[in-house]
Amino acid sequence: MLHFRRMVTLERTTDLITTYRRSEADTGSPEVQVALLTERINQVNDHLREHHRDHAARRGLLQMVGRRRRLLAYLNRTDVNRYRAVIAQLGLRR
Repeated sequence: MLHFRRMVTLERTTDLITTYRRSEADTGSPEVQVALLTERINQVNDHLREHHRDHAARRGLLQMVGRRRRLLAYLNRTDVNRYRAVIAQLGLRR
């Protein structure tokens, strides 16, 4: 059983959604998805620093990083200004 699965809390999720949404009803824009994935990636990264032999978590981390990379590539193709804003806000290197 994986004990690191302390998912992003509901309060943190709502904070991220309200910070990165584009309108009042927006919960699924690429900006919101990238922000939520980044939060989750950071949590799993912290877990793997302590439990370095957890290969299932490492595989999940790689999948999340790939999904975030694809979302950022889509955002870069469709609207470069939104892409740059999200990268700057989240502090990602790209």
